[in-house]
Amino acid sequence: MFEISGKYFDWDIKKNLINIEKHGVSFKMAASAFFDPKAVRVDDDEHSQDEDRFILIGTNKYDNLLTVCHCYRNGGDVVRIISARKPNQYEKEVYECGGAF
Repeated sequence: MFEISGKYFDWDIKKNLINIEKHGVSFKMAASAFFDPKAVRVDDDEHSQDEDRFILIGTNKYDNLLTVCHCYRNGGDVVRIISARKPNQYEKEVYECGGAF
């Protein structure tokens, strides 16, 4: 488990390594995007069969815009990061519009 400013994050270590190799983004780097005041969070209905999943589009502490797939654990106290990558064009536009689709 990893903590930033009182917010707790968790992830699978192997999945993090795969994500770094595939997308060049570590989950630790992605975690700071949750503190972007302009971040947009949407439901990820397509991947919510077993648990409620969400997509956050926000900038991390290095000012990189990221798309972070995640869920909540322990009654919402822990953010479980599932994947993180650079956003596609549509996701960039969603962020720039403040979540208005």
